[in-house]
Amino acid sequence: MPQEFSFDIVSKIDLQEVDNAVQQTMKEIRARYDFKDSKAEVAREAEELRIDAEDDFRVKSVQEILRLKLAKRGVPLRNVQFGDIRPAAGATVRMTVKLQQGIPTDTAREIVKLVKDAKLKVQAAIQGDQLRVKGSKKDELQQAMQAVRGRDLGIDLQFVNYR
Repeated sequence: MPQEFSFDIVSKIDLQEVDNAVQQTMKEIRARYDFKDSKAEVAREAEELRIDAEDDFRVKSVQEILRLKLAKRGVPLRNVQFGDIRPAAGATVRMTVKLQQGIPTDTAREIVKLVKDAKLKVQAAIQGDQLRVKGSKKDELQQAMQAVRGRDLGIDLQFVNYR
């Protein structure tokens, strides 16, 4: 029986690093003079962040601080979608930030098609919110990785469990 090699394609965000970035953002907001006596706040709820502030300008400032802190902590910004600014209770405004965990089905199908179009002797299979690519030669798996890396799919992808 020939030996089979495989790897998984995933799209994950380390939520602990997101929490650290949120805490650093709140620390900077409390220390900055332009946010003195401000009700600006960032909080994480499951796989979503919420930015609250008094006006659009402050929300955009908090968004920029958060973006810098996330980038510094190694969180892929391609998997972070900032929403629109909407009115909230108590004369404040709110922005919802979605954290993309896992590969969406449409993107997964596109990756499978991309691997098949590369005409390599590998099989790509969707497994929930990740993909597994199998093949009998490591070189062809490497070529499949290069084909996927070479295409802009709109999200950050990681290649794990290479064996």
